[in-house]
Amino acid sequence: MTSRAGAADRSPRALLHLLYNGAKAVDVVTAALELGLLDSLEGPEPITLAQLASKHGLVPGRLYKLLDCLESLGLVTREQDTDALASARYHAVQGLRDAALAVLGPKGRETDREKFAWRTLHGRLPEVLRGQHSIAPADFDWPLRTPEQLEGFETSMAAGLPPILEALRLHAPALWKDGQRVLDVGGGDGSLAAHLSGEHPGLKVDVFNLPATLALVERTRERFGLPPSRLGFVAGDFLKEPLPQGYDVMSFVRVLHDWSPQTAQALLQAAWAALPSGGRVIICEEFRTPERLAAQFFWTYFLIGVDSCVSRLREVELYERMLAQAGFHHVRVLSGGPFELVTAQKP
Repeated sequence: MTSRAGAADRSPRALLHLLYNGAKAVDVVTAALELGLLDSLEGPEPITLAQLASKHGLVPGRLYKLLDCLESLGLVTREQDTDALASARYHAVQGLRDAALAVLGPKGRETDREKFAWRTLHGRLPEVLRGQHSIAPADFDWPLRTPEQLEGFETSMAAGLPPILEALRLHAPALWKDGQRVLDVGGGDGSLAAHLSGEHPGLKVDVFNLPATLALVERTRERFGLPPSRLGFVAGDFLKEPLPQGYDVMSFVRVLHDWSPQTAQALLQAAWAALPSGGRVIICEEFRTPERLAAQFFWTYFLIGVDSCVSRLREVELYERMLAQAGFHHVRVLSGGPFELVTAQKP
């Protein structure tokens, strides 16, 4: 008999039981990751409880209960023909270990987000929704104003780069050519630009960001061992100034969704004005899907208390229309990786 507790099979009551015990669920998955259980559970064949307990030096009866917790979360399946615990066979859902590392590991996205002041909202959402309470500007303001806010936000964005880099690597032949000058608009602390420069020596990549982020980009440049000729910086405010000229490619990576549709459209229009004929724009966003909504749950919750930030996940089709309205041709959606990319060319 096989037990498969998929999320779609749960009743609302079962799901709410799990949500209420969310901190305990994270503890269970973290322990399984640290103990190496997820590596064993993702083997080519199911593994018995007795084998797991022996391999990792664990008490079988206690391990059984932890595996029940993982099964209740839909992360592990169990096969059992008898009531003998030792012979029960377990197998993890595909990709569980990598997912646990990405979300809960030392450099995981959720771990990084804990530094933001979300606890000021916790338990007070009715007041927040009535407009009686919010995130204090000193904790988080938008646009970002203090050096501390900028550093915290840009560091958090850098922590979420791995899947974006994977998508860019997958489609690299369609994106880059040797000798191109690339401008990463709103390029954070320069981490993305540094990776591009390191992986594509024929590119010259500059970051266009607020003057206050120069120190962050310089720190990244030093960490990657890149000279200014390979990783440059152009100071500016894209809400108030034209985008700089002299570039073959402009990238907007997790930038446009933070602004209103009107501002996003104006930024794409500014890119069209700055690029030469044949110039290319690349958009990489967390386009709206159930998976991305889940991944963005923290920010969706946190920004309930920040009225000045209108960040939201949008459907990819909206960006296709925006590019066409800005005058770009050959609009393409490149899929197949963890992120979709949208590219377009100026005629």
